[in-house]
This record gives sequence, C-alpha cells and structure tokens, in this order.
Amino acid sequence: MTTPAQRLDYGVDAPAVMRNLFLFGALFLLTAIFAPSPLHLGPVSLVTRSFYWPAGFLIAEGLLFLLYVKVGKFRHRNFMLSQHRWSGDENVLDVGCGRGLLLAGAAKRIVAVSGKGHATGIDVWSNVDMGGNSAAATQRNLDLEGVLSICTLVTRSAQEMPFPDATFDVILSNLCLHNIYDEPTRRKALQQIVRVLKPGGIALISDYKLTGEYADEFRRAGLVVEKKCGSLITTFPPLTVVIARKSL
Repeated sequence: MTTPAQRLDYGVDAPAVMRNLFLFGALFLLTAIFAPSPLHLGPVSLVTRSFYWPAGFLIAEGLLFLLYVKVGKFRHRNFMLSQHRWSGDENVLDVGCGRGLLLAGAAKRIVAVSGKGHATGIDVWSNVDMGGNSAAATQRNLDLEGVLSICTLVTRSAQEMPFPDATFDVILSNLCLHNIYDEPTRRKALQQIVRVLKPGGIALISDYKLTGEYADEFRRAGLVVEKKCGSLITTFPPLTVVIARKSL
C-alpha cells in the first residue's frame, strides 16, 4: 500500500486565491438563497437574486483553478517542455521550481534521451505562492520520479543567482517572476536569466501577467523572442510562454 509520503504531491498553486474564490462564491450563493429580498444595507436596497451572478462567476473561477491544479499544470508543463528539442545533455535551470513539477519534467526528458545532462532548481520556498512548499518536499518528488541523482536544489532568490555566466542551456520558469513585486528587482532577475543562459540557449518563461515586460527585457538584452499561449481551458488564469533564444 502506498503511503502519503510515497505519493507524488506537487501542491496547490496560490492556495489562498483558490480558497477565497470558493469562500466568497459560497457567501454570495447563500445570500442569494436565504437573505430577504430586497436586502436593506443602510440607504441601499439590493435584490438578492442578483447575487447568483457573482456566486456563479466566483465558483466557476474556483473550479477552473482546481482543474489547473489537478490537470492543467501537468499539460502546461508538457507544452512548455515541447518548445525545446531535447538532446539529453542539457544543463537546465528551473527558476522558482516550487515542488519540482517543471524540474522533474525536464530531468525526465534528459533521462529519456541520454541522461548526460543535469537539472537545477532555485527557489526561496514560499508557502504563499505554493502550498506545502519546501526543499524537502521537492526532493521527495524528485526521488519518487526517479531523477534525484541528476538534480540539484539551490535556496536563493532569482535576482541573486550564484551561478557563473553562460551556465545553462535551458532555463524554465512558471508563475514565479510576477511574485517579485518590485519592478527593478524583477528586472534584475530577468537580467540574471540572460546572464546565466548559454549562447544558443533557450529561456521558457510562463506567467499570466507581465509577460510583455519579460519579453521587452529579453529583447533589450539581444535575445530573439516570441510568445505562445497555453490552453485557455486547462490553464487558469490563462498562461503565456515567453520563448527567448540567445544568439551564438
């Protein structure tokens, strides 16, 4: 029998957001069902039947979020990884690796071809952005995926990467950089990605916002940039992948 410690667990992305969608959706729904109509709030009178609309919207958003957590993020990972033709000897960096979904996926692509490459994950292990986030949880997932031997975890912020210039052939990141709220610091993280990317290398940066900023920063650094959208159904909110290639 498989115990919880022996099962893969890639956590819940932004757990507070999902909780709030369902919580406020339920509050609107209960108000629509049970509150008297009209509902008097001081000088304002509200028709409680109208609360069905925000209730339905919020609960639907919560269900889409749940679909992403359970199914969509695995499909989106595969979509991201498919943007690179794997040779098996790549040195890969996952920026904001969380519990290792992208990191393990890249490592498995390496193993499937030749197993000569290596995958590194860097993170500060925030539990706000990813439920149950920790280096130990990531290491456990990598072990269960059978790729721990070709992976390394580094506890550092994206704007303070400790790697030499031109270290990585492939750099990945999903839903990480927007969590750096200070724009100059965020730009420094993007510049670090450019710095540690090898000539001829590719960066695949996925997010639901600020992707135009990422693309502009990469273009200013001389990278060739294109953007591709993920699924509009299984990624919530809809995600865009910035594909940046560094010239030889």
